[in-house]
Amino acid sequence: MVNIYTDGACSGNPGPGGWAMVVIYSDDTFIDYGGEKRTTNNRMELTAIINALQYVYDRCATEWTIYSDSAYCINAINSGWIYNWIQNGWKTSKGDEVKNKDLWQEFMALYRLAKPMVKFIKVKGHNGIAGNELADEYARKGIEEHA
Repeated sequence: MVNIYTDGACSGNPGPGGWAMVVIYSDDTFIDYGGEKRTTNNRMELTAIINALQYVYDRCATEWTIYSDSAYCINAINSGWIYNWIQNGWKTSKGDEVKNKDLWQEFMALYRLAKPMVKFIKVKGHNGIAGNELADEYARKGIEEHA
């Protein structure tokens, strides 16, 4: 089992943003992060999850859990909103275009391949969860490097 904590952050919304993932193996930790000059918090949260999916899929892990404090991302996945968006031609239940459609499509391409191996869990942000706190720290570092 591999545990991954992801986080996204933004200074202003939109504004400079950062994302991070903290991959925790039984005897090792790997951290990756990045950012963009002008983005939104939700885009950075989703970018972190996409990078986590790609990282673990490339390494053929058989079981992994991605933890995120983003209700937007976790609810879209675990509550099935994304399947409704796809069925409705990437429209919300109100008929609006789905925000961040490009990233959700990228997510789905990876998720379809990895779905049997992955689960997503919502964690409370800034609540002393070590992996989440470390991901937040590096997401903020991504902001600093891209501001």
